[in-house]
This record gives sequence, structure tokens and C-alpha cells, in this order.
Amino acid sequence: MAAPVTADPGRGLVVGIDVGGTKVLGVETDDHGRVVRTARTATPGRTATPGEIEDALSRVLDEVADGRPVAAVGVSAAALVGPDGVVRFATHLPWREQPVHAQLEQRWQVPVALENDASCALLAEQAHGAARGVDDVVMITVGTGIGGAISIGGRLVRGRQGMAGELGHQQVVPQGLPCECGLRGCWEQYASGNALVRLVAHTRPDLTAGPDVTAAARAGDGSARQAFASVGEWLGVGTASLIAVLDPALVLVGGGVSEVGDLLLGPARVAMRRALYAGDHREVPPMVQATMGPHAGAIGAAWLATGLDRR
Repeated sequence: MAAPVTADPGRGLVVGIDVGGTKVLGVETDDHGRVVRTARTATPGRTATPGEIEDALSRVLDEVADGRPVAAVGVSAAALVGPDGVVRFATHLPWREQPVHAQLEQRWQVPVALENDASCALLAEQAHGAARGVDDVVMITVGTGIGGAISIGGRLVRGRQGMAGELGHQQVVPQGLPCECGLRGCWEQYASGNALVRLVAHTRPDLTAGPDVTAAARAGDGSARQAFASVGEWLGVGTASLIAVLDPALVLVGGGVSEVGDLLLGPARVAMRRALYAGDHREVPPMVQATMGPHAGAIGAAWLATGLDRR
């Protein structure tokens, strides 16, 4: 068992922790964003209490720190995080109007930076990855659902309530497929890992998760490849709307579904150009794959906790 955290606000280790519906991942990084130490544990189930989530975070923090002084902790959360550090809502975590920031600072006795997971992933990409040196970026994270983050002028767009960037819940089909959020026709119902599984259900019922469909597509399975083509087309259509509103210099696509590369991004780019307003009279931003991988949220959280964010 790892030694408990020793707080030292003046100097010490900065730890980034990413918490989602299935895992809690902690990282220590070097000055270049490279991961030098990790720890992980399973996220307690949907019936867990907020205290049990805190316990899981603390176990990961203790393991990464391994008795060394901790100067600050960044937490990347799959949640709506208000500017006051209150988690307003989390689909897969038991946080509802929960003062998570204050509770973690009280528990750990170190400064804590708390941010949405997609925003942290974008920070990591701007600091160390595919968006380095680019100020105006839309990041779309395609996994089980769709997350997102926006940077304009080198600053994260958080909105008045800290809820900006919930891109997956823009309605693309009125009265369309029901979404876990309670609405209908949300973008993530058509361009996500869940959508992949639904699209192959009749022809390949053995493919029960997004990674299964990805493996089959890479192996040349026609049904899986067609599913990626459909998801990619919907991804492009939704992205065209974002470009029309935000006019970014770069569209960055991350998340587990994006790991298939051009099987997804190829049809997405075609559909994006076709659906884009005034596409023949503007510079169309490139759509590229994110490079920081599955540690991006935790790396971005660590970077944020150093105080280097450009707010």
C-alpha cells in the first residue's frame, strides 16, 4: 500500500487525475508532458456515494505520490463543472450539485484544479500535442458518447456556468433517437461508440462494444467499416455546424473511437466540407487526430494544476 500524501504547497509533485465512468487514472508527467508514473483503479459503480469516489481518487493520488510531497493536484472529470468548483451534473458519477473542489482541497490539504475532462484533454494537446501553438481550436472527443472543448484566442471557452463544450448534446435530428441525457436526436446518438454498436447489431451481434467494432473494421469486416463510414459522416455534419459558429483554425478529434484514424476521419472530412456553409469561399480548417492518447485528460489536469493555464 502506498504511503499517504504529504502536503507541501511550496514545492513538490504535481499530479493529474482523470475520473470517468469506468476508471480513475493518475499520472506524474515530466516538463514535456511525458508520463513517467501512473496509477489506476476502477471507478465505483453507478450506485457509489460521492465519498466512495473521493476514496478512489485518494488511492490513486497516494500511489502516484508514493510518499513524496505533493504541491498541487489537477482533476479531470467527466462532468459539468461550474466556475465555483461545484459539479452540477455527471452522467456516470454520483455528483449532483456537489462541491467537489472544496471537498478535495479539504481532504488533501493541497491546491486542487478541477476541470471538465474534454477541456483537460484540449489543454494537453495545446501544451504538448497536435494543437501546440494553435489558439483557436475545437476538440471533439468521440468515445462511448461525444464530449468537446473549445479554445478561442488561446483561452478555454467555459461559458457563464462552466457548461460550454457539451457538443454531443446538440440536437441533429428533431425527435430522433433517445439519448441517455433525456433528450432526443443528440449528436452522440449518431456519431459515437454506442452508435457503432447499434449500427452493426443486426449483422454482427457479437460486436457488443466500440473497441470490438474497431478491431473488426481494422480486420476488414464490411459491416464494421460501413458503421464507421456512417458515424464519420454524422461526425462531419455536426462539425460543419461548429465551424460555422466558431470559425476555428483546427478541428481536433480524440477519444477511443478516433483511434481507427482515416476509417473515421476520411468520411468525416468529406461530409464536413459538403455540409459547411460557404465552404467554397472560406479556408476550411483541417480535421486531425489528437496525439496525446488515453492519458490526455490526466496530463491536461496536471498541466492546469501547475498554474500554467492561460485564463
